[in-house]
Amino acid sequence: MKIIASLAMLLVLASAAAAEEKVVDRKSLPVALQAAISREETKGAAIGRITEEKEKGKTTYEVETKVAGHSRDLVFNAAGALLEAEEEAPIASIPAAARAAFERAGKVLKVERVTRGGVVTYEAEIEKAGKKSELAVDAAGKPLKS
Repeated sequence: MKIIASLAMLLVLASAAAAEEKVVDRKSLPVALQAAISREETKGAAIGRITEEKEKGKTTYEVETKVAGHSRDLVFNAAGALLEAEEEAPIASIPAAARAAFERAGKVLKVERVTRGGVVTYEAEIEKAGKKSELAVDAAGKPLKS
C-alpha cells in the first residue's frame, strides 16, 4: 500500500514539474511583451488574466482577452512574438468538413479557431450522452493527435 501511495505522489510531483503555470502581473513582463499586449488593446481587446508557463525549458505567456464579446487567448514568447491564438468562433463560420466532424461527435457547445505557426485548426467542446469532451480537427475535418 505504501508503494502505491509513493508512486501516486511521484506522479503528481512529476506532472507539476512538467508544466509550471502561474498568474503574473503585466508590469513584471518583459518590455517587448508588454508592447505586444498594448498593441492588442489598440485593436479593441480587453486584457484579462496573464499566466506564465514553463514547460520543457521554455517560457511562454498566455494572455486571455475578450474581443467583440467573444474570448480569445494569445500565447506569446518573452520577445513579444505571437506563437498561438485561440479564438472563439461561431460554428457556421468554420469550414463545412470541420463543422460536420464536430456535429457527428455530439452536441457542439463551443468552437475555437486555433492558429499556430500559420496553420489554422479547430477545437470544439462536445457533449454526448451527458459527457463533455474536446475534439480537434483540421479544416478537412480530420482529427488531430493530442
